[in-house]
Amino acid sequence: MSEYRVEKRREAAELTLTTGATVAGYFFLSGSSHHHTGPERVGDVLNVDTGFFPFESEIGETALYNRAHVLTVSLPTPVIEAQLDAGYDVATRHTVKVLLTNGETLTGNVVVYRPPGHERLSDYAHSDERFRYVELPDRTILVNSAHIVALTEVTA
Repeated sequence: MSEYRVEKRREAAELTLTTGATVAGYFFLSGSSHHHTGPERVGDVLNVDTGFFPFESEIGETALYNRAHVLTVSLPTPVIEAQLDAGYDVATRHTVKVLLTNGETLTGNVVVYRPPGHERLSDYAHSDERFRYVELPDRTILVNSAHIVALTEVTA
């Protein structure tokens, strides 16, 4: 083994591309993150840089995908990355409808990590993160904010 090799773990996910195609496979994640305590997350890989990232399909083929052309990333139920963030339990939640550029609408919860008085949906919309978590009943989705057409708060 090379001294330059970095051990990675594989995390299952499904990419939805702007072409309409979906690709099931695996992200390669480091055992630690430069941005928070604990291991690297899919959200870290997507938000840390622009351009391309490696993704291994279920058939074992690794391709480099351009972040700009990834509409959503679906994480399986056991992976609840957003809940690992400090303050998750006390952060403000909003139930929203998210209209995407492909015409699809997602309805789920978003979590806003802002100081009191700045935890509105509009504050979430102005976040710097390119990929944002939307928690659905059956899975967590990372949505490319460049492909969000509209956010509508759902009231009870």
